[in-house]
Amino acid sequence: MGGQSYFKVLIFCFVALIASTHAQLKLGFYAKSCPKAEKIIAEFVHEHIHNAPSLAAPLIRMHFHDCFVRGCDASVLLNSTTNQAEKDAPPNLTVRGFDFIDRIKSLVEAECPGVVSCADIIALAARDSIVHTGGPFWKVPTGRRDGVISNNIEATNNIPAPFSNFTTLQTLFANQGLDLKDLVLLSGAHTIGISICTSFSDRLYNFTGKGDQDPSLDSEYATNLKTFKCKNIKDNTTIVEMDPGSRNTFDLGYYRQVVKRRGLFQSDAALLTNSVTKSLVNEFLQGSLENFYSEFAKSIEKMGRIKVKTGTEGEIRKHCAFVNS
Repeated sequence: MGGQSYFKVLIFCFVALIASTHAQLKLGFYAKSCPKAEKIIAEFVHEHIHNAPSLAAPLIRMHFHDCFVRGCDASVLLNSTTNQAEKDAPPNLTVRGFDFIDRIKSLVEAECPGVVSCADIIALAARDSIVHTGGPFWKVPTGRRDGVISNNIEATNNIPAPFSNFTTLQTLFANQGLDLKDLVLLSGAHTIGISICTSFSDRLYNFTGKGDQDPSLDSEYATNLKTFKCKNIKDNTTIVEMDPGSRNTFDLGYYRQVVKRRGLFQSDAALLTNSVTKSLVNEFLQGSLENFYSEFAKSIEKMGRIKVKTGTEGEIRKHCAFVNS
């Protein structure tokens, strides 16, 4: 009897091993089940992104915010129902691109109903949008499945905020299996895109609650922002480039701003408060653009694997904003 039980345990472990092996992400996951999927996504992005290049930054931000809460499972796309979902959490109130993803999903569903996950669409669309605006290419293995839980408190607690200090950033990245090099590289995505004044206006007008200015922010730049952009602390409509002059170009400009103490956010300035991250900022800034692209690709590929649901976990949503009924 003992021998039979042992044999059953071995069979179970072997089956579990086979299942886990086949449940991993892989390049070309849809090659047989939906061979045109990645082409459909790439063509839609190519067709529309040149008319709206500023959408590349929101799409990569969406990918980042999705992966930092319950892993890369498209939980950021779910609408609030009986509970408040991630998209209604403060870090996601300024996230854009939901309609863009929905439009891609409808095209893919028309080709292959119930096959391609919303999580994979986010990952592929983020990559393709950056590539089509002249930025780096990275591999996107697919096979992610969609989550069925979305909670705004988890988003608030897990997504790094613009006002995060170094300790908070290090902790939140480590919680996702990302290190300090990943922190510096993924922060480099701030080389594209914009922000609204309220995301950093405390640094200009009320840094410690005493009507003061953040001393880590270049004073000349701060004066310029207060004079021409963010004229009061409550301005939530004026937009400011995170990398002035090249917000649509994926380059090393962000690191130049950081070393000049002109990063918009406290989280940008925080990279200079630690010897390791400060050294990495200078290393990438002094290196080639090709090296930055190569290293960025490694980090974002790593991020795209965070706590993914594969195999029979989760589901393939029919509509990205709702779990299947």
